Amino acid sequence: MRTVLLLLICGHVACSASAATPIGLGAKAPREATVLLDGTRATLDAKWEYWEGPAFSSEMPIKWPLVKDPKGEGMALKTFDPKARSYGSADIVTKEKYRDFRLHIEFLALNKGANSGVYLQNRYEIQIHDGHQGKHGTAAVINEAAADPADAYTGTMTWNAYDIMFRAARFQDGKRVQNALVTVYLNGIKVHENQEIKRVWGGGKSGIDGDNDGGRGITDRPGGVKLQCETRNVLFRNAWIVPLELKEANTDF
Repeated sequence: MRTVLLLLICGHVACSASAATPIGLGAKAPREATVLLDGTRATLDAKWEYWEGPAFSSEMPIKWPLVKDPKGEGMALKTFDPKARSYGSADIVTKEKYRDFRLHIEFLALNKGANSGVYLQNRYEIQIHDGHQGKHGTAAVINEAAADPADAYTGTMTWNAYDIMFRAARFQDGKRVQNALVTVYLNGIKVHENQEIKRVWGGGKSGIDGDNDGGRGITDRPGGVKLQCETRNVLFRNAWIVPLELKEANTDF
């Protein structure tokens, strides 16, 4: 685990409880963070719900199981739902909706080909796909930018960590004037810096605005962090988020 200097912008005021914010595996939530996953059913039920998009086929309560962490102590959340057919049919999303934020989440691919994704604002997918590289590989901004370097991902049956700073698209008079921006670390290695995200990919069952002008019709509304239930072989743990207000078009940290 490494630490980086980070100034969090909360509302109109700079706030930071400490001089450094940890990134990488095992990064602990800072004081101002909301814990999203801690291995307990209570937190899962309190913070998450299904995304009831056009392909939704499950029903509350959330059916994803908490299973024993195969590489450590505690419990992890598994991407399995008996009603899941493909992405969008049993994805889960945070009840809280966000604009700008700092996110930490850890994931483990149980076997080769494991496939899931972390969606920012329930729009923009940061891919998880074991065995793939390029714009469909792990840590890719799906269809827009491959992770660089590509070898920051450590493979199956190992825990990996995303640390993400996200700035939502900006609008003026109802028109988008700045694209969303994201900086991503994978296992403490920066793989994207101020990467623009131009559209939602995958159609209506992918997320908010996916069916609006082919995913190009981004709207000015917040969205939750979403986890994709495309296959049953990815685990998640240790997720936390800090809402921000990033005045400048800069997500580097």
